[in-house]
Amino acid sequence: MADPMTPAQWRAALRAEGVPFTELDGWTTRGRDKATGKVFGPVRGSLNHHTAGRDSLRVIAYDGQGAEVPAPLAHAYLPKSGRLVLVAAGRANHAGLAARNAFDAIVAEKAIPKPSKASGTVDGNDALYGIETENLGDGKDTYTRAQYDTWVRYNAAICRHHGWSEGSAAGHLETSVEGKVDPSGPVEGYGRRGRFQFTMAQLRADVEERLAHPASWSPQQPADSQAVTLTGPAYVHLGLTDSYQLPPGGWDEVAFTQEWMDELGHHPATSEVFVVGPARFTASLSLRLERLPVGGVVQVRMSEWEGATLKTLHPIHEVLGTPGGSYAAVPLVARLGAGRSMRLRLLNQSADGIEVARAELTGLVWKES
Repeated sequence: MADPMTPAQWRAALRAEGVPFTELDGWTTRGRDKATGKVFGPVRGSLNHHTAGRDSLRVIAYDGQGAEVPAPLAHAYLPKSGRLVLVAAGRANHAGLAARNAFDAIVAEKAIPKPSKASGTVDGNDALYGIETENLGDGKDTYTRAQYDTWVRYNAAICRHHGWSEGSAAGHLETSVEGKVDPSGPVEGYGRRGRFQFTMAQLRADVEERLAHPASWSPQQPADSQAVTLTGPAYVHLGLTDSYQLPPGGWDEVAFTQEWMDELGHHPATSEVFVVGPARFTASLSLRLERLPVGGVVQVRMSEWEGATLKTLHPIHEVLGTPGGSYAAVPLVARLGAGRSMRLRLLNQSADGIEVARAELTGLVWKES
């Protein structure tokens, strides 16, 4: 039995474990405690979920699943980039009813039996931390290597802070009396391990391995990842010939129609692609937006593709509407694997269409070999 981590303890535990994270505005006071009259805690374990959707942060933090299941839906959100987002420090609607026999096994850090409704139920939202990891849950969508590494570190950070073993980490499918199947899906790799199928048994084994080392420990990487030669940097400078309209709702790729410099030769006219892997790059996207209402939001994010297939979505940057036009310089830094290309997407969240008057990208690219 333990008190929930304070915001300061969250930060310290995650940093010690090497978890890359960001803090969503208001997370330290966000929760369902006041609305339900129930206080989050004492905490007894960490419950793991997949989102069964994409771009789920808004739903998890703000929208929820309608009046019956209000937000927040988790304490943390883990996108494909592997950079954890802290969403709420208070009670979250993620666990629902947990089978008593499964819950008791988590508390005792013993093997978790098949959840039985006949054993009684416990409100898991009272006592379990919840993380939503981005994955469609269709058996095909893949957890990235960075995503899974953060997932292991996150669970280990919680367990290490409370003095728990890996037995305190569970999956929703192991507690649900409603037949939940999450988390599941293929994993790109972890440490020296190549592609494998996610199971809670494997996640617990990887958490156990972490806990046997200092928090600063990292698993060994594949041997070939150590032998990377970088060439460059090459200069890339792209933009727009003319402004264009961005309607509300729906992600829209930026098609760069102006090429001032492309030393890599990767940018055919009107292409959305601005770099092709294997490569590493650092760049900046300068935006000028017209008719974006004051306080309105345009989201910006990078997306990785293999041919015509979307493979990975990167963290979201937000541009806020200001009087007299909206300006922003969005930093773009990433490593891009072989066979992949990178594009930029914009999402207009205001009620009306706006004008993208300027979208100018300048960057340096180092090719890998």
